[in-house]
Amino acid sequence: MPEPADQNQPPPPPSPGPETGPKSTSTGLPSNVAAAIACIPLIGGIIFYVLEKHDSFVRFYAMQSIIFGCAWFLFNIVSAVVHVVFAAIPAIGGILVFFWAIIAALVHLAFLVIMIITIVKAFMGVRWDIPYIGPIARKQVEGLA
Repeated sequence: MPEPADQNQPPPPPSPGPETGPKSTSTGLPSNVAAAIACIPLIGGIIFYVLEKHDSFVRFYAMQSIIFGCAWFLFNIVSAVVHVVFAAIPAIGGILVFFWAIIAALVHLAFLVIMIITIVKAFMGVRWDIPYIGPIARKQVEGLA
């Protein structure tokens, strides 16, 4: 009868297979982490759009963040102008300013919720289009690639 193999030998190393973890970007971060950070409106988007040259997932979220951040910034400007105009109206200006402040707060809350959803989706590795903004970002990224 043949002798059994030595029981003290270490097992053979695992065979190299396909990479199961998230792929790395040109920034050295995993793709999903870079995309989630890129979702920080305007600043994160600009930084990762400039730094990331190869990963279309990160570039898409960066461009979407730039457009989303610009929309949020534009809303802030319009909101300030409307506030000043309403405040200048005698007698009912205070009431209009109050109601406009409530509307502006709800819109800001909606922007914040969309930003959080986008960050979570990016971190999960899911490509999610913000309504109206996502298709524009996709066209920009695909047109420049």
